[in-house]
Amino acid sequence: MNHTSERVDGIDTVQARLRINGTTHVLDLDPRVTLLDALREHLGLTGSKKGCDHGQCGACTVLVEGRRINACLTLAVMHDGDSITTVEGLATGDVLSPLQAAFVRHDGFQCGYCTPGQLCSATGMLEEVRAGWPSVVTTDVAGSPTLTDEEIRERMSGNLCRCSAYPNIVAAIADAAETDA
Repeated sequence: MNHTSERVDGIDTVQARLRINGTTHVLDLDPRVTLLDALREHLGLTGSKKGCDHGQCGACTVLVEGRRINACLTLAVMHDGDSITTVEGLATGDVLSPLQAAFVRHDGFQCGYCTPGQLCSATGMLEEVRAGWPSVVTTDVAGSPTLTDEEIRERMSGNLCRCSAYPNIVAAIADAAETDA
């Protein structure tokens, strides 16, 4: 367990216990600190990127209790006791996750800035599909969704890529979905 504290003159800090990538961290934080800033500025986990800081680009996407969220839109103290996975936690040591390996195989990144958010979002999205959650383009909401390119594009629409590597990202996600099936 790691413990860090922050003293801000005139601000009472709040303690939050976050389990990040399998390690528990106890943080004394200004209650206004976002989860993204806690990860990047307090814990040095800089994989999650600060893009728009308005939840519009998805570069800051992480998994909280297995569900994808924009870390720039939530306060760290709101996640006291939660398990959080960042891009740093997707691989097992030096072994890439099947999704990370598929991104490499399909060149699913160009500058790489959006890649951590894309990977976390795709990881959460694939779990949503396995759980049978429909999307807005699912034709049969009573059945199990089929992971078509249209489904992948819709489900990943909250993650923007300035380099427009979308065809490669869709191919990588489809490949990883087949590998894990």
